[in-house]
Amino acid sequence: MKSRNAFTMIELVFVIVVLGILASIAIPRLSATRDDAEISKGIATVAAIRSGIVALRQQRLLTGDPSYPSQAELNSGGGFAITGAGSGVLTYAVDQGSGRGQWSGMTYHYGSGKSCTFTYTQATGKFEAGSGSCDPFE
Repeated sequence: MKSRNAFTMIELVFVIVVLGILASIAIPRLSATRDDAEISKGIATVAAIRSGIVALRQQRLLTGDPSYPSQAELNSGGGFAITGAGSGVLTYAVDQGSGRGQWSGMTYHYGSGKSCTFTYTQATGKFEAGSGSCDPFE
């Protein structure tokens, strides 16, 4: 009797087809995960900017100055990047450019050609979504 120790060609083709189907399902899900990460990154940065505005105002209140930071202070170092502690609203630099997950001035680009431009009102200290496609889930 001859022993059979190998897979047949049909079994190998079947395994390759199944792996192809699984890959076609997994790849779109991974790209969606990246988009979600860029959106979360933008939301977190906006929250940090708002928190920084409040922190700078609280520092000023301690010295008797009730004003909010100016637009120049908000953007010190270019696009929320600061050069040293206490000189802007963030303690880290944000990615600059027009690509996915980057800021260009007051506009955040979160992929798929969508971006949102924010406005800052010094009188009220509000940093709000203004023009553009600001709902990333549209």
